[in-house]
Amino acid sequence: MKESLSSGKLIRNEITPDNLTQVYYKWVDDIGKHIEDVDKEEYPLLFFADIMSEGKIPKYKDLPAKLCYEGDDTPFFVLHKQRLDLNDTKGYDKFWSIYNKPPKEEHRNYLLSRRDSLIYTEERMKKGAYYTPLKVVDKAYDKLTEVLGAGWQKEYFVWDMCCGVGNLEMKHSNHRNIFMSTLDKADIDIIKSNHTCPEATVFQYDYLNDDVTDDGKIDYSKTKKIPMQLKDAIKSNKKILVLINPPYAEAGSTLGKNSKQNVSKTKVSKYLMDGYGKSSNELFTQFLVRIQKEIPNCTIGVFSKLKYVNAPNFELFRNKWKADYLGGFVVRSKAFDDLKGEFPIGFLIWKSNIKSTLISDVRVDVLDKDCKYKGEKYFYNKPSESFLNVWVERPKANKTVVVPLKNAVSIYDKNVCLNNWSDNAIGYMWCQSNDFQKSSNMTALFSSVWGDGHGFYITEKNLLQSAMVFTARRVIKPTWLNDRDQFLQPNKKLSKEFQNDCLVWMLFNGSNLTASADNLKWNGKDDWKIVNHFIPFKPSEVGSNTGWESYFMVDFMENLKFSKEATQVLAEGKNLWKEYFSETDVKKVRDDLKLNRPDVGWYQIRKALENRGISFDNFQTAYQKLTNKLQEQVYEYGFLMP
Repeated sequence: MKESLSSGKLIRNEITPDNLTQVYYKWVDDIGKHIEDVDKEEYPLLFFADIMSEGKIPKYKDLPAKLCYEGDDTPFFVLHKQRLDLNDTKGYDKFWSIYNKPPKEEHRNYLLSRRDSLIYTEERMKKGAYYTPLKVVDKAYDKLTEVLGAGWQKEYFVWDMCCGVGNLEMKHSNHRNIFMSTLDKADIDIIKSNHTCPEATVFQYDYLNDDVTDDGKIDYSKTKKIPMQLKDAIKSNKKILVLINPPYAEAGSTLGKNSKQNVSKTKVSKYLMDGYGKSSNELFTQFLVRIQKEIPNCTIGVFSKLKYVNAPNFELFRNKWKADYLGGFVVRSKAFDDLKGEFPIGFLIWKSNIKSTLISDVRVDVLDKDCKYKGEKYFYNKPSESFLNVWVERPKANKTVVVPLKNAVSIYDKNVCLNNWSDNAIGYMWCQSNDFQKSSNMTALFSSVWGDGHGFYITEKNLLQSAMVFTARRVIKPTWLNDRDQFLQPNKKLSKEFQNDCLVWMLFNGSNLTASADNLKWNGKDDWKIVNHFIPFKPSEVGSNTGWESYFMVDFMENLKFSKEATQVLAEGKNLWKEYFSETDVKKVRDDLKLNRPDVGWYQIRKALENRGISFDNFQTAYQKLTNKLQEQVYEYGFLMP
């Protein structure tokens, strides 16, 4: 700006790899939304046609879209032989008064290769169009060299059947051995325009549908799309490396209503995946199943999430899909653009072998988001009967109707799945899934049922087991690396001290949402109540002038022996309970937290004291010491594997 003012000339901003996404979304707002009769999925093609033009001259002649002019200065686009007009050119003129085009020559090919990153999120999830960063590709090639030997690029034919715009092949030095296929013809146009692997064989192919017969066979004569050289390599059992970063979408993922219903309905799923269970919903496992049927002796280098190695829903997949593990790494998902969440993306190398034993424990190198080596980690394939989520006895529901909750004292009032109690129950634990991915926000303790279910009733008989499950699921901090780790049943005898420590840790955890309340409104009635059975102190110990309706926890803990760490937590907790009963809260707090009974819960006490500005420092110090102790013990007892 200063340079522009001093020179008296208009200086426009350059379009670079660093600002590509920002420029693209501004282009969509100023230009794309004013193009008539075009789907938003086509915006990236039109965007590149626009920015890769210098005046009326395109810098790439083979792009699928073209920028044209009517007369001297009225722009329009041509895509799929159809003219697309702008209903307003003011935004077009405004945009190009800010930016300079075309981008500098040294950036152009790279910018074109980033088309994947500009596809709208829902479309990207369906197609798996996630750009594989070149720094990650570098590490994949290093690992392939380590596993297959220095000459692998000469010795192996490579087929990437979901190549996108060819990022995985950019580092390959022997293009004549490469076959690249993709669902989207626009990707092929980008590859050809960008001269990515110019001697490679590139073709459009729907791998999850094309050439799959109704009797579960592969018949290349159906589409006649597979190149003869590739067919011959498969038929003659030549060395073939399948190198892919397939889609991560699944039928139950958050892709929008239409996508949820249709994303996994492929011919591979329908005709090749009988007996694979829920794994048939995953597109990447569909790729792996067809690959093994089609090329049974190939080597596979695949980017994917790790659930096919250790998740409960993939046990049937692991029992049927046989391969020898050769090596690999995991990299933090933040290394990839626009992937939501924090989890490991694996690049694992397999030798397909239908005679192999079951997938066993997998050792991988660990890379951070900058692809720097951070150590190694194991992922364990354990039978589902060893998982923690089947360890606790789960009492059956009875016919007694109770108020369903979505928080400590908030009613679960939409699409209620559970509103029945169980004989002799004192609480309900929401305990969904069996890995870290969901444990941190799907583990909680309630005084009535969690309205969505996915948990179990707590009774005196399973209380200590429940406390240990609660502790194992919450005491270790979730990270991107342990996101897919599975919780396991303990593998050695549990000490009484550990069990009692877990009980105290649960009682004073932030996800202990047990509470009490009267006059709750639900289902046409306004007299529902919840009773708190989880108070560890007598009324006289904490300054309450009124007794509790339930003394269950006081009685249960009366003869238990606690460690010094747990004893200190109880002491500091008692001080906070006393603080609560030392004064009455203002009406708004009482109404919000339903403080209309003396047998309030830990959640209600915490929130009331926080509103008063009371310090929790002494309590937090004591609680952290107990936490530190238990963190070591959950590994020692085998609830988690190192």
